[in-house]
Amino acid sequence: MNYLAHLFLAQPTVESRVGNLLGDFAKGVVVAQLPEPVKNGLLNHRAVDQFTDQHSVVKQLKLLIGSERKRFAGIMLDVVFDHYLIKHWHRFSNTRFDSSCDGYYQSLDEGQLLMPQPMQRVTQRVIQQQWFDSYQTLEGIGYALDRIADRIRFDHTFYGSLEELIRHQDEIESGFLAFFPELQQHVEERRLEQ
Repeated sequence: MNYLAHLFLAQPTVESRVGNLLGDFAKGVVVAQLPEPVKNGLLNHRAVDQFTDQHSVVKQLKLLIGSERKRFAGIMLDVVFDHYLIKHWHRFSNTRFDSSCDGYYQSLDEGQLLMPQPMQRVTQRVIQQQWFDSYQTLEGIGYALDRIADRIRFDHTFYGSLEELIRHQDEIESGFLAFFPELQQHVEERRLEQ
């Protein structure tokens, strides 16, 4: 899953939200030295990613992605899932999207000292550029995907991957709507965080 979904699935605390994003920045982090709520958030992040990667619907959706971008299918789906989470926010949350985002941005700002330097740099951009707001449109998702492509250090065909997601948007949206409630239930049942 991508940043927004990880924050959505976190507990509504600064430490949990930091931990739930930390999974993408944990290289070199000594997990045993983390405060317990941050560590539990990190463990939740990993459980969410594992459940997502092993889910039959997600595996089927990955098969929609053509061979030239097959290796990036998981990344593409993670990012576009944030768009569908926003589009169907009312199905998954009783809180308005903009109010939730304000809380996420505030938690990321308040949690800077809990983060490794690379995560601080990224989350500062997330806040300043209001990334989650841009995920409301497919164009915003395309921009996010192309920024990911900018960071890939080998020859690739990842640029323009939004076109492929648009080609399969009905199947992806339906798949997301089948998958995400099961992910929510999985997180609730495992309840690594209190």
